[in-house]
Amino acid sequence: MTHTVHPYAHRLGIIRDWKSRWFSTDAKFRSNLKCDILVREWLQKKMRGQYISDIEIERNDKMIRLILKTSRPGIIIGRNGEGATKLKAEIEKFLRKHGEEKTTALKLEIEEVRSPESSAPIVAQMLAEGLEKRMPFRRVMKQMIEKVMTCRDVKGVRVYMTGRLGGAEMARTETLKKGQIPLQTLRADIDYKNYEANLPYGKIGIKVWIYKGEVFKKN
Repeated sequence: MTHTVHPYAHRLGIIRDWKSRWFSTDAKFRSNLKCDILVREWLQKKMRGQYISDIEIERNDKMIRLILKTSRPGIIIGRNGEGATKLKAEIEKFLRKHGEEKTTALKLEIEEVRSPESSAPIVAQMLAEGLEKRMPFRRVMKQMIEKVMTCRDVKGVRVYMTGRLGGAEMARTETLKKGQIPLQTLRADIDYKNYEANLPYGKIGIKVWIYKGEVFKKN
């Protein structure tokens, strides 16, 4: 029987690296893992609409390194770095509240995503933004797929939406696809994200798959 697996988790250790990179003893593993999950959820909620592509966390005994990947770094950093300083202070406060030691230093890094149209999390946020502005869902899907396919490194894209599309009484699903999406090939570089658009009559679920070609080992 077939099983639906997450395209990112399916390729861990093959062409993907872990998003949390640290080693810990059994005693601290649970608290560290819980803290990572809570920080990610809090940041994604707080920075909604700021096109966050990825949140990576690295730890050792003395320091936590948090890497934010976004297509709008200027908005987050702010004038003279005021935004980044304020965000760092808020993250430190959140970490202390959830059991992180006061001696642990925090290093915040903000990286720019050069090609936002080829990043599935950013594309999903753009789709949600379009729906929340009351644009017709089919037009939003078609326009976004055309925009994604103009990127040189993209070979295929698939968008799936579910919920009360167009304000209909009964929920349904819509799928649009262009190019190829080889989900079972482990060396296929597939970026995936599921996201939610908040509308007055309920939530609409969005799933995006973007295929960027195959990854081979370098000699």
